[in-house]
Amino acid sequence: MNTEIIVHPKLQHFGLTTANLETMIDWYRKVLGMTVNHRSAAPTGSQKEPSLSAVWLSNDEVNHRIAFVELPGLIVDPDKSRHERLQHVAFEYQTIDDLLGTYARLKGSGILPVLAADQGLQTAFYYSDPDQNSIELNVNNYGNEWTATEHMKTSISFAARPMGAYVDPDKMVAARKAGASAWELHERAFAGEFVPLKAYDPRVLL
Repeated sequence: MNTEIIVHPKLQHFGLTTANLETMIDWYRKVLGMTVNHRSAAPTGSQKEPSLSAVWLSNDEVNHRIAFVELPGLIVDPDKSRHERLQHVAFEYQTIDDLLGTYARLKGSGILPVLAADQGLQTAFYYSDPDQNSIELNVNNYGNEWTATEHMKTSISFAARPMGAYVDPDKMVAARKAGASAWELHERAFAGEFVPLKAYDPRVLL
């Protein structure tokens, strides 16, 4: 054991408290394909807290990616934007078709992003879950992490506007169906061709 070496662990899961457990499970099942791996009515090991319960969910081979702890009586904080907190959590797709296909699928269920943008190194759609947590779905426009990291470190355009260009996902879907390549789609989006009809309010992410 070398105590001088910094070991780089990978992010495995995050946990959220909620008063709307079933609603949250349903939303994350629809949006991210999460399945419940375990439920507990006594996650602390004590039977003296009958109102406390927890659920562990995953959408891959890891035992859990999200943990929900249900605490009845919790309310949405109307001053959330004025408090320190976890600002958003992101999930990455492998291709733009995965991202756009997910957008179309969720739109059919009435779930729409609150903001969408081509940020140069990635295209990202932001959603709000039932408890108003911000969930980002994105795709690396370069297809590899090294190039995206170099873009973030050296791009003048990224330094000038990290959020990039706001986009209308429906316009991107239409362009993709019309034959635009993934890279062409990114270039056209970043150039401002797919501007949404109604301007986004970036404060929804704050």
